[in-house]
Amino acid sequence: MENGFYAMAFRMKYIRRWGLMYSVHPENLSTHSLEAALCAHALAIIGNNRFGKQYDADRIATKALFHDLPEIFTGHIPTPVKYYSEDTHTSYSAVEDAALEKLFTMLPPELRPSYEELFEYTPEERRLIKAADKICALLKCRDEAHFGNPEFCEAEKTLLQSILESGCEEANYFLESFGESFSKPIDTLIQNKNH
Repeated sequence: MENGFYAMAFRMKYIRRWGLMYSVHPENLSTHSLEAALCAHALAIIGNNRFGKQYDADRIATKALFHDLPEIFTGHIPTPVKYYSEDTHTSYSAVEDAALEKLFTMLPPELRPSYEELFEYTPEERRLIKAADKICALLKCRDEAHFGNPEFCEAEKTLLQSILESGCEEANYFLESFGESFSKPIDTLIQNKNH
C-alpha cells in the first residue's frame, strides 16, 4: 500500500469543526489539534509544578496532537450528535477505530507501533487530554461571543460546567490563571508590567 499516512495527516487542515454552527472564524482540525496539544502540555506542566504530579508532558502533548486523527476520514461529529445516546457513542467509536486502522495501514510496518502507542492512554493522560480538548472548545466559544456571535453561548455554559464538574485541578488552575488573557488585545498582552 502507498505510504500516505503523513499526506493524510496534513489533510487535517481541510476538516472543519463546529459544522452545525455559524462561526465568525471557522476552525479546522489542524488548528484545534495544535491548540489541544499546547493546552495538554500546559496542564501537564501545571500538574508537575503546582500539584506535585509526575506527568510526561511531552508525551501527553504528542498524544493530544494526534487525538482527533480519525476525523480525517470521519469528519468532526458535533458533541450533541456523538453523545446523543450510548448506542450512538458506541457506533461512532467503532467508526473512529476503523478510520484509525485504515490510517495505520498507510505506514510502513516498522513505523506503525510508534503511532499505535499514541492512541494508548493511561487514565491520567486521558483525563488531561479530555480537559485540554474542553478548554480549547470553551476558548473557541468565548472567542466567538467576543466577536458578537451568540451562536456559541449555550455551548460555552455547558463546557464551563463540564470542566468545573470534572474535578481536574490542572484545568481549574489554567482557567483561573490564564483564562482571562485570551480575551485581551495584543497590546495589553505584550505590555511590560514595569512600564
